[in-house]
This record gives sequence, structure tokens and C-alpha cells, in this order.
Amino acid sequence: LQKMYGPDDVPVIDRCVELAKRRGVSPAQIATAWTLHKPGVNATLIGPTEMFHMDEAVAALDIKFTDEELNFLEELYRPHPLLGLDPPVHPRRD
Repeated sequence: LQKMYGPDDVPVIDRCVELAKRRGVSPAQIATAWTLHKPGVNATLIGPTEMFHMDEAVAALDIKFTDEELNFLEELYRPHPLLGLDPPVHPRRD
């Protein structure tokens, strides 16, 4: 996992886990729902290896965030190249 996440990502992941606990859902559901809240995203890629992964992904479609929750999830995020890929892929700056 260290190759997939940098030190700046840990506080963001912690926020995802915290919001998931508050909502009574999994962190994966929060992450999936957040992705679907982004403009221009019509689908999110998931890789379920067990049936409950698919169930959680489908349930994430029903999660709606308040503006405060979105800010809570996003305020600590710092854009950086995608990690775990060789060579690294840099985010687009539109």
C-alpha cells in the first residue's frame, strides 16, 4: 500500500473513515459515492472480489453528501501524481 498512497493522503483517508463511521457505512462506500459526486463522472471503476463488495458499491449510489461533508472530505487533499504506476501519471490541470 505504501506505493499507492503518499504521506499527504493519510489525513484524507482518515477523514473518509471518520465520515463512514458517522454515516454507518464503509469507507469504500464513501469513496465510491464521493467519486460519483464529481462533475463529469458517469461511472466509477470498482473491482469486487466478493459479493459484499458489489453490494456496497451499489448502496453507495444512494449516498448524498451535504456541502459540509464534501468540504470535510476534500479540504486536506493535495493533488499529486498517481502513485503505484510506472511511470507516474500526473493529474490534469483543467
